[in-house]
Amino acid sequence: MKALTLLGSTGSIGTQTLDIVEHHPDRFRIVGLAAGRNLERLIPQIRQFRPAIASISDPDQLPDLKTAIADLDPAPILVAGPSGLNEVAAYGDAEAVVTGIVGCAGLLPTLTAIKAGKDIALANKETLIAGGPVVLPLIEKHGVKLLPADSEHSAIFQCLQGVPVGGLKKIILTASGGAFRDWPVEKLAQVTVADALKHPNWSMGPKITVDSATLMNKGLEVIEAHYLFGVGYDHIDIVIHPQSIIHSLIELQDTSVLAQLGWPDMRLPLLYALSWPERITTDWPRLDLVKSGDLTFRAPDHQKYPCMGLAYAAGRAGGAMPAVLNAANEQAVALFLEEKIDFLDIPRLIETTCDRYRLDNPSEPTLEDILSADRWARQAVIHSSQAGSATVVAIAP
Repeated sequence: MKALTLLGSTGSIGTQTLDIVEHHPDRFRIVGLAAGRNLERLIPQIRQFRPAIASISDPDQLPDLKTAIADLDPAPILVAGPSGLNEVAAYGDAEAVVTGIVGCAGLLPTLTAIKAGKDIALANKETLIAGGPVVLPLIEKHGVKLLPADSEHSAIFQCLQGVPVGGLKKIILTASGGAFRDWPVEKLAQVTVADALKHPNWSMGPKITVDSATLMNKGLEVIEAHYLFGVGYDHIDIVIHPQSIIHSLIELQDTSVLAQLGWPDMRLPLLYALSWPERITTDWPRLDLVKSGDLTFRAPDHQKYPCMGLAYAAGRAGGAMPAVLNAANEQAVALFLEEKIDFLDIPRLIETTCDRYRLDNPSEPTLEDILSADRWARQAVIHSSQAGSATVVAIAP
C-alpha cells in the first residue's frame, strides 16, 4: 500500500486524488492533508481518510478545526500557515507527495518534500516553471522521482515509455482553446469574468480556467515540458484540439507520432502518476472512439492568444524570467477575477513586466533570486495596473 501526502486537498486536484484513494483503499493511504481555507471540505476529509497530520493555511482557523475533530481518536497533528504546510510536506512515511496547490505557492513545500526524500506527483506546473533551475538539481541530489500528474505532460510521459534515448524529435501539446476558441478576436474586448470561466471541456479552478481562456496554460506547459523532458523550445509545438480526447503527442526521429487518448478526466493522469509503472484496473467509462466522433486540429491564433508567445520568449530567456512570467500572470489573473482589470489587460501587464525585468535577469538563478523575482513581478503588475500598461504585441514562437 502506497502512503501519500496531498498538498491542496480541498481543490480540484485534491478532491480527485482523494476520489482515487477512496476507490482503491487496498492501494493507497493518506498520511498528510494540507488545505487552504476551506474548512467545510477539509473536516470531512480528515474524518474519512484519517491522516496523521493536517494543515490549514489560515492560523486563525486552527481552533475551529481542532474543535470540529476533537472526538477523533487518534487525533491528527494539526498545524497552520506556511510552516505547517512545510511540516505536512515532509512528514512521516509518505512515499509520494501530490502537489495540487495552485500557483507558485507550491514551490517551497515541494522543495521541502524533495529534501525529505519524497517522490513528487506534480500537478502544480508553476513549481517547475518558476523553480526549474533549483528543483531539478535537488531532484537529482536526493534521488527522488518527479512524475507529471497533469493531463498533457502525463500523456507525453506515457508515450515516452519504451522510446530509446535520442528517439524523441518533437513534443506536441494539445489545447482545447478554452472559453473563447470560437470567438472572433474583436469580441475579446467585451469578455466578462463569467465568460472566461465557462470552459467547454474541463472542470477546473478559476485561475486555471482563465489561463485556459488566454492559452497561458499552454505557454506555461511549454516551459514545463522543456524542464521535464529536456526538449528545446524549437521542438515543442502547440495545436488546438477542441475535443480534448488526445491529451498530447510525441514525434519520433523516424517521423512516427504517438498519442495518448482518453476522456477529459484528471483522475486518469493522477492515477498513473500514483501507480507508475503499474496500470490499475478502474471502473471508469471506457473511451469509445465512435461516440467521441471527429478529432480535429488547427493552429493556434497568436493574435487571439498572445500569452503563448510571451511564454516562449520567457522560456528562451531562461534564468528567472519564467518565474517573472508566472508571477505576473498569477497577479494579472487575480486582478481580472476581482474585476479590477479587463481580460485583454492580462497579456499587456505580463509583457510590460517581463520587458522591465529583462536587463536584471540572472542567468543561473538561486532560490532567493527566484523568490525575489516572483515578489517583484507581482508588485510590478499591481503598479502597472494602476498606472496603465503598454499595448501588447503578439510574439510567435
